Amino acid sequence: MLSAVMEDYIKAIYAIGNDTGERVSTSDLAEYLDVTPPTVSSMIKKLADRGLVDREEYKGVRLTEEGEVVALEILRHHRLLESFLTEALDYDWADVHEEADRLEHHVSAELTDRIAETLGNPNADPHGDPIPSRELELPEAEETTNLAAASEGDRLVVRRIRHQDDEELRYLAAAGVAPDESLEVIDVAPFGMVTVKTAEGHQSLPENIARLIEAVPVDETATEEAA
Repeated sequence: MLSAVMEDYIKAIYAIGNDTGERVSTSDLAEYLDVTPPTVSSMIKKLADRGLVDREEYKGVRLTEEGEVVALEILRHHRLLESFLTEALDYDWADVHEEADRLEHHVSAELTDRIAETLGNPNADPHGDPIPSRELELPEAEETTNLAAASEGDRLVVRRIRHQDDEELRYLAAAGVAPDESLEVIDVAPFGMVTVKTAEGHQSLPENIARLIEAVPVDETATEEAA
C-alpha cells in the first residue's frame, strides 16, 4: 500500500515528465508540490527503494514501468471522479480538481470501473484530460495547438486545459475559456500576453496561463454547415 503523499509524488513526476519528456529535477518537484527540496529528496529515496522511480544523481528522476502503472491508476481514479462530480452531482467543471485530489486515494478499482460504466466510459474528463482505460491505456491523442504558440487571427476550439489548481480553472471559466468553447486570437504581445475573443468578450491571458490551453483550428466546413 502506498500513502496518499507517495501517490501525489508519483502523479507529479508523471505530469512534469510527460510535459517535458525529460527526467524530473528535485527543484521542479519541490515547486510543483510546494514543498522543500530536502523533503523531495527524502520521498524520492523511499520511492526508489520500492522500485517506483529511477533516480540518477544530478539528472533527476523518472518513473519505472511499475511507477507508471501506479500513475495511470491514480489518473484514472482522479479523472473519472472529476467526470462523475460534474455530470452526476452538477459540480462546475472549474471546481472539481481539488475535490478529486482528496477522493482519488480512497476509491477502489471496482468503484472506479462502476463510475466509468455509469458515465459511458468517457475518454476525457471535464478539462479535456485523457482518461486511461480499465487496461490503463490512454486514448489516441488529438493533435492540438498550444495557445501560447498561436498566431494573431487564429480561430480555435479549446480541447484541453492542462490545469494545476482550481484557482487557474476558475480564472479561465470566468474568461469564457473552457473545453469545446471557441475563441479567436486577437493579439500576441512580445512580452507574452495573449489576447483572445470569447463569448465573454476580449480577454488578456498571461503566457503561463495560455500555456495550459490546448486547442484545434475551427472546422470551417462544419461551421458553414451549421449556419
